[in-house]
Amino acid sequence: MANKLRNILRFRNILNVLTIVALLALGLSYLSIFIHPKTINFLPLFGLTYWIIFVGNLLIMIAWFLYKSKMRWIVMIAILIGGTVPFRTFCFGWNDINSNNSNELKVTSYNVHLFDAYNPKAKDGFKTKSKIFDFLKSEKADIYCFQEFYHRNELKEYDTKDTLMKILGTNHLHTRFTNPDFKSQQYGVAIYSKHKIIRKGEISFSNIDKTYNYCIYVDIVKKSDTFRVYNVHLQSIQFQKDDYALFSDEDVQSGEDKSHAHKLIQKLLAAYPIRANQARKVMKHVRTSPHPVIVCGDFNDTPMSYAYNQFSVLLVDAYRNTSIGVGSTYAGRVPAGRIDYIFHDESMGSRNFVIQKEKLSDHYGISCTVFSH
Repeated sequence: MANKLRNILRFRNILNVLTIVALLALGLSYLSIFIHPKTINFLPLFGLTYWIIFVGNLLIMIAWFLYKSKMRWIVMIAILIGGTVPFRTFCFGWNDINSNNSNELKVTSYNVHLFDAYNPKAKDGFKTKSKIFDFLKSEKADIYCFQEFYHRNELKEYDTKDTLMKILGTNHLHTRFTNPDFKSQQYGVAIYSKHKIIRKGEISFSNIDKTYNYCIYVDIVKKSDTFRVYNVHLQSIQFQKDDYALFSDEDVQSGEDKSHAHKLIQKLLAAYPIRANQARKVMKHVRTSPHPVIVCGDFNDTPMSYAYNQFSVLLVDAYRNTSIGVGSTYAGRVPAGRIDYIFHDESMGSRNFVIQKEKLSDHYGISCTVFSH
């Protein structure tokens, strides 16, 4: 009996320590949404691991319920302080399928990963590109926003600019390439529109850091309405081949494993403040728009991040507004979750958010229909 009592007391002491650690981690994950990553550089990691922290706190709360301890209420209050935070990632949106607005727009956003142009097996790359084109044609969207867009003049298979205009039935185009003076091969972002573009522009990130990421925008007119559409590609983590070792099935020596983990964390921490500054710059521009806005693209960040929060405080996340579930959009080997988004003005509604099923890039294409209320 004495041994049993000692074991119970020992477990309660361990549970007390775990509770303190879990509550601290939960608080830091909440703060990561609101505090710029440069202020506390490790803070974004708590946002990234929020669901692990959240589930850990739930299990601890259940344990305290079994003990009938007052600690259960402390943990419960800490979880409830987060309010709707869990629903940033796991969504319970209502799909408004009853819109009869004739001025609605279907928007498709897709990081096409250069249309697989650098596949060492050229024929496989051509096949992937053709499949991507077939998918895009089937979308029948009004607006297409591409990240990691690729065009090559002298190679017919990758003469993508004109080919896509014909396939998609879009007569209006706005692009921004990292190397505009190098006409042979071009990389960057693009917006294709079936509706007239009356203004084109870009938001340069060059003064933030050395980056090949961009944001471009267009003002389009459909009937009597004018919309501003932003195509955003925020700073990536820039994984190299060795960085994927942690996520492979191959055996890795413990020393190498630690080295890969350290490099990966360093890359994560370096990218967070750059994305945060880019997001702030985009939203500063969005606030000046004279028209209702649609913002879409590859944000390279989860809903539990400072960068995402810059957009969500003013705009509506179409996936959260319309869908149920987690909605992973990253198709690579790293479990990144939902990092591609379509946001829209609060004066607009959205419905029918769809995530591509077939893996043709390291991202899945996303689309939804937006409309004026």
